[in-house]
Amino acid sequence: MRFIHCADLHLDSPLRGLEQYEGAPAQEMRGATRRAFENIVDLAIERETDFVLIAGDVFDGDLQDFNAALFFANQLRRLNDAGIRVFIVRGNHDAVSKISKSVPLPANVHVFKANKPETVTIAALGVAIHGQSFATGAVTEDLAAAYPEVIPRILNIGLLHTALAGREGHEPYAPTTTERLVAKGYDYWALGHVHAREIVQKDPWIVFPGNTQGRHSRELGPKGCMVVEADEQGIRSVEFVETDVARWQHLSIDATDLVSLDDFQAAIQSAVRGAVHDAGDRVLALRLFVTGRTSLHGRLVTSPDGSRAEICAWLNEASGGMAWLEKLKLSIAAPLDLAALAEHDDPIGFLIRKLDELAADSTALATLASPTLSELSLKIPAELREHDSAFNPLSPELQAEALATARERLLAAISVEGAQ
Repeated sequence: MRFIHCADLHLDSPLRGLEQYEGAPAQEMRGATRRAFENIVDLAIERETDFVLIAGDVFDGDLQDFNAALFFANQLRRLNDAGIRVFIVRGNHDAVSKISKSVPLPANVHVFKANKPETVTIAALGVAIHGQSFATGAVTEDLAAAYPEVIPRILNIGLLHTALAGREGHEPYAPTTTERLVAKGYDYWALGHVHAREIVQKDPWIVFPGNTQGRHSRELGPKGCMVVEADEQGIRSVEFVETDVARWQHLSIDATDLVSLDDFQAAIQSAVRGAVHDAGDRVLALRLFVTGRTSLHGRLVTSPDGSRAEICAWLNEASGGMAWLEKLKLSIAAPLDLAALAEHDDPIGFLIRKLDELAADSTALATLASPTLSELSLKIPAELREHDSAFNPLSPELQAEALATARERLLAAISVEGAQ
């Protein structure tokens, strides 16, 4: 017996942040969630799987039109034509209460009810699949507690959308414990909701496959599904297979020993070529972190827009157009003896001491910055301020980042002045 376990397709979910960055392949990446699911269907047919499990969040919320639903139904028909059954539980994003538009699904598909757990048995395969959908977008009770007892002498699978006892970045929906899942006696728990791939344990198997396509810079690395092999003895193997078509990745460059722009370019392009090779045929969205104390500090910090433009060109050349710069984070320092300079009784010493004091005291920083930034904050839409600290000038995180940037620009100016 062979089956695929996937979750969190989030069809037509926007890949957030693309429009902010010049040169981002926004159009190519908008269809990434659909193409990732097409890859799952291709894989199911190629591997001749017996069935596919989808552990919630097929859609990203209430459907605004029929396009995503039609796409999904058409892909399921491909599985139907290949004789592959599909079992689905709805999660917080595609709960029964949230889907106001839908299209008929083919006969090979079973969507588990939301009012109570139910079991589907496939006698020919010797397997029982237990599941329950979300009735609303915020389920706070432990659904797993009411899942049916194990059926003896066949393979038992639990299909569940849950945060277990909690996972960072995810709402604590359908909370339950590993101990409760183990106590059910099932052979495999096919979980969804958590977008990071995680094998919670192997006896029995309790698995989050992660989402099928990364959607922003916090969903890093390969994304995909699990291909599971089983027989009458139980689970034989669980294999992760990549299905994403675009990938978000962080790269770090230590500039400490780099003395020229040519050295800097070579280091970046070497790292990019390695990332492109590892990603296969995928578009890469790269967040580049540059660290270290370097003589290039003044050149990079005093002209950040120029530095970004150069790096974008280097990325394009090294990747053959497959990688683009999502964000550049400079955490470099000037080749100055800051401790000695801070002791000087002069404007530079005072400036360095004051900057260090503000960096260590978020309250003092807010007192200084808030009067100026409050007016700017009012010009930013409320929904951006509330849901993304990167758009809220009054957030402590953004103020600390702005102070660090200002500090490095001032030190760069001091370094350049001292070199003349």
